Amino acid sequence: MSGDSEEALLLRDPRLQQAVSLFNTASWYACHDGFEELWHETQGPMRPVLQGILQIAVAHLHLERGNQRGATILLGEGLGRLQPCGDAALGLDLASLRACVSTRLAALQSQAPLEHLALPVLEPAATPSVD
Repeated sequence: MSGDSEEALLLRDPRLQQAVSLFNTASWYACHDGFEELWHETQGPMRPVLQGILQIAVAHLHLERGNQRGATILLGEGLGRLQPCGDAALGLDLASLRACVSTRLAALQSQAPLEHLALPVLEPAATPSVD
């Protein structure tokens, strides 16, 4: 299947792990560059996953720069892109990411403070059990 081979190629690409590591250290601008490069090169089913993660990173860059409106829009768009992607893709736990981003988005929409909320991280997906 082309989707499986695309995902397998991305999983072997060291730029993906580098971008994930930068995301997880809240290096939003640097991780944006990494995800954007991969996104531009990807045309199949992993493209919306990369774009959703990219939009979440850019939203947090907007937050750092005081642009709450831009952050709110991009968090919503990123979340929307990840909704149909299932709970795991690219070896990542998208369900946990969506839950965290949903909480942060709701806080932004209600103008509540974000300081007490965890930053999103890209956790490894649980490996399926072999029966």
